[in-house]
Amino acid sequence: MNQTNTSERTIFQTVLRILLGAFLAFAGTGHLTWHRTEFLAQVPTWLPIDADLVVLLSGVVEISLGLSLIFLRNKQVQVGWVVALFFVLIFPGNISQYMNGISAFGLDTDRARLIRLFFQPVLVLWALWSCGSWQNFRAKSKN
Repeated sequence: MNQTNTSERTIFQTVLRILLGAFLAFAGTGHLTWHRTEFLAQVPTWLPIDADLVVLLSGVVEISLGLSLIFLRNKQVQVGWVVALFFVLIFPGNISQYMNGISAFGLDTDRARLIRLFFQPVLVLWALWSCGSWQNFRAKSKN
C-alpha cells in the first residue's frame, strides 16, 4: 500500500480511525478541564516532572493526535505509528495506577485496574490497523 493512498483502506478502518481520533481529542480535552484530577492519578510518582504539567502536556498531545487521525488523511500511515507509540509511552502510567492501587475513572479495585491494562495493546493495534500503518509495514517488508 502506498503511504499516501487512503483509498485502499476500508470504510470500517476509516470509521474506526475517526472514532479513535474523536476519543483522543475528547480525552485530551478532559486532561485540560473536567478530568484533570483523574488523570493526575495516572502519572507515575517516579516521574521527575510536575504531575500537573504532565497531565496538561499529554492533553495537548492527545488533542493533536486525535485531530491528526481525523484530518491528516495523506499522512495516516505515519500518524498511526505516532499514536501507537503514544499509547506505549503512557502505559507506565496505567501500570503505576495498578501497582499503587490508585482509584480513578471508576477503577476502584485491583481487578478493574488490571483488566484495564489489557486494553492498552488493543489501542496500539487499533491505531496501527485503522491507519494502515501495519499493512504498509508488511507490504514494504515483502519487497
